Amino acid sequence: MRLNLGRIGAWTALIVFLILTILPFYWMIRTAVTPAADLYTDSTGVLPAHPTMINFWRVLGLVDADAARKAGGSGAQINFLRYTMNSGIYALSIAAVQTFCCAMAGYAFARLRFPGRDLVFGILVAALMVPPIFTLLPNFTLVKNLGLIDTFAGMVAPNLLMTPFAVFFLRQFFLSVPREVEEAAVLDGAGRWGIFWRVVMPMSRGPLLTIALTTAVWAWKDFLWPLLVGRGEQTRVLTVALGVFLQQSPNTQPDWTGLMAASVLSVLPVGALLLLGGKRLVQSLNFTGIK
Repeated sequence: MRLNLGRIGAWTALIVFLILTILPFYWMIRTAVTPAADLYTDSTGVLPAHPTMINFWRVLGLVDADAARKAGGSGAQINFLRYTMNSGIYALSIAAVQTFCCAMAGYAFARLRFPGRDLVFGILVAALMVPPIFTLLPNFTLVKNLGLIDTFAGMVAPNLLMTPFAVFFLRQFFLSVPREVEEAAVLDGAGRWGIFWRVVMPMSRGPLLTIALTTAVWAWKDFLWPLLVGRGEQTRVLTVALGVFLQQSPNTQPDWTGLMAASVLSVLPVGALLLLGGKRLVQSLNFTGIK
């Protein structure tokens, strides 16, 4: 049997990249289940010598402050359910509204003809080259002048309707949809909205789910904008809460075990979303025939 050097090299590179990707998650989980007293003395083993769940319990506030301090923590805790709900509202509202609006915009650029269409689309594509940090200050000034600081409306406003990449991505897919399908719908009496909603949208479940998942994951891990706008307890998201938790630790030594436990908990919802949505994504791509 002849060895395929190219295949061996490809598998080797894939395994190396896989290890590099998984290693930070492994180290995060390992630190989360390590007692604070053993963090520096037991850092060479694959698994901690004395694994414990106390770091999770104290972050969630399931133990009192004295027990948390005895476990090596600062006594700080995270209102995990509240901040998870805030992150869910922030991420899912942006993902749902943005995906729908970008689908309408992408279909308009792909199928409708109107004056200045190509020029507007060119400007939209050029917006892909603008770093998001450039729009941070103007967006903050606008939200502040509208009185939307510390509200969910102000948090979701800059990214609620569209992003240039999502419009571009969906427009390219809609161009590949056979026109014969739409012409058949016209013969059945469907209007432009009926074609879009009843014919094109069901055929586009794969790309739509892709945009929705990537948008939800991006919004879930967003930190800077929610930090600027969502300052209060009622609008604070989980990523910002982790930063506040770290600031509540003693200045002499950060509470790494508690922070890693909180980070593991913050990854679980979006990880479950990817696991569930990933299966549906593969099924949708197979349905639409995308390779």
